[in-house]
Amino acid sequence: MSETHLLDGKVAVISGAASPRGIGLATARMFARHGARVAILDLNEADASAAAASLGAAHRGYACDVTDRDACQATIERIVREFDRIDVLVNNAGITQPAKLLDIDAAGWDRILDVNLRGVLYLSQAVLPQMKKQRSGSIACMSSVSAQRGGGILGGPHYSAAKAGVLGLAKAMAREFGIDGIRVNCVTPGLIQTDINAGKISDEKRAEILTGIPLNRLGGVDDVAGAFLFLASDLSSYITGAVIDVNGGMLIHG
Repeated sequence: MSETHLLDGKVAVISGAASPRGIGLATARMFARHGARVAILDLNEADASAAAASLGAAHRGYACDVTDRDACQATIERIVREFDRIDVLVNNAGITQPAKLLDIDAAGWDRILDVNLRGVLYLSQAVLPQMKKQRSGSIACMSSVSAQRGGGILGGPHYSAAKAGVLGLAKAMAREFGIDGIRVNCVTPGLIQTDINAGKISDEKRAEILTGIPLNRLGGVDDVAGAFLFLASDLSSYITGAVIDVNGGMLIHG
């Protein structure tokens, strides 16, 4: 395993990875540079295919609504047919919504919980049998510092709840499937500059946020992609059930 190609021979599936300036596509680019063949999932097949094509001919894009269990199953079966294996799953697909607790309605609750939490369950359920068959695999799930600190930046309490649910679900999967050689971990980013929050933070709010970040900067998409690369690679072969904070020190535990 050379230092520059940590994922040689591995097949990686990344959900919600078609957005041009998103963490998912940044992770896909980094994985491709390190030798992985990447399957990009997103709601729109054309967008997913275009994102995959931007990485090179070895990569593919697929339409997949992670809140639809049958769609997850069918998409993963197709990927296994075309790539023969799946070594890495990054549960990246997610949405956010700013809302105060008393303003959260049933539809908003369901939408946020479905994409951010149910989607992790369904896509993992689709991938795990293949990883069990291989006796190896790494699943990395996108959570958020919002889960750990109870929101307070952009997403509402339902977003915090969903992302906290991801932490519990991932740890339970790690406990159940460790015997099969499958590792499951989480990444909890702080405030990362992506399209999901572009234009939503005033200069005053930004300055206020920076005073609470020891590294004194907001995160970039590659900061998070690097954590996913580590968890996907054999460098983290004895790490499972872990939570990696990628927040510039915003949440240093005493």
